[in-house]
Amino acid sequence: MREHKKRITVKDVALAAGVSTQTVSRVMNKFSYISDETRQRVEAVVEQLGYRPSTLARSLIQQRSYTLGVVTFGLKYIGPSRTLNGIADKADELGYMLLMKKLDNFEANGIDEVIESLLARQVDGIIWDVPEVDENCAWAQGIESLPVPIVFMSMEPKPGYSVVSMDSYQGAQMATQHLIVQGCRQIGHISGPLDWWEARLRLQGWRDTLKKAGRQVSEQQWEQGNWSSASGALAIEKLLARYPEMDGVFVANDQMALSVLGEACRRGIQVPERLAVVGFDGIPESAYFYPALTTISQDPQLLGGQAVENLVDMIRAGQENETVVAQSVLIQPTLIIRESSRRS
Repeated sequence: MREHKKRITVKDVALAAGVSTQTVSRVMNKFSYISDETRQRVEAVVEQLGYRPSTLARSLIQQRSYTLGVVTFGLKYIGPSRTLNGIADKADELGYMLLMKKLDNFEANGIDEVIESLLARQVDGIIWDVPEVDENCAWAQGIESLPVPIVFMSMEPKPGYSVVSMDSYQGAQMATQHLIVQGCRQIGHISGPLDWWEARLRLQGWRDTLKKAGRQVSEQQWEQGNWSSASGALAIEKLLARYPEMDGVFVANDQMALSVLGEACRRGIQVPERLAVVGFDGIPESAYFYPALTTISQDPQLLGGQAVENLVDMIRAGQENETVVAQSVLIQPTLIIRESSRRS
């Protein structure tokens, strides 16, 4: 009788290598944050046992599921939640379903597990809508390959990566220049958390615009918040205490700008005559602040939609065996002038 050779499974490899089946999967899919020692040991066992992933498993990845994976973070903030809405609308328009995963932290193991979970459900591509901070930054920079295309959002553009972002630097320049044109001589800034790439860009845009106009810039002229209205209230209180001559302020998002307007009212500071205020985001509610808020309007709906379009183009190119070219798209913001800064 002919003897059938037992097929080697991922469990056999894990047992021989002394690791979990999940670790074997990570090594086979070239995930980051696997030590060189572990990777080499698993690869040696794979070669020794002659393990090959089943053709069925591989084919499942290659077939179209018309499902996009979305990894997001910070849905308590208005910007990310509106971006997700744009992703959902465009995906529905193009005939794709969404499978969403929310990161609560940026630990390496958690990041890899999220990607593995999406791949296990045969998504056609992934949108990574997570700020480039902590270990997420290292993960994004260290990624070499995935079996499906991936589009990054809110990340610094890099060669070889498909990235869709708003031009925060340009928006900050527009806001600061507007305050200069309105006659403000002492312009402060309330930034977002500086581990966020967008917050650093907005701070730098404010600095560079003041320097270009021949203005002095010092550390006493700005304060850091965390995007929340509560942090904006604390930041403007500190800023007014150490920079009382400030007559204009660029605030890195509308939620913090709301508390700036509230604190000005509480202190009897007239806006915009004594303190002109410009926010960033262009949330619909900003038109109904008192006074109505001048803001840098970015369109998260457009941002999310553009990310989906880029990803679908990459998926189609891969299916048709065409070269997938990574591209970076910076969407330009607009300045909406309202009563909080209009002096003339």
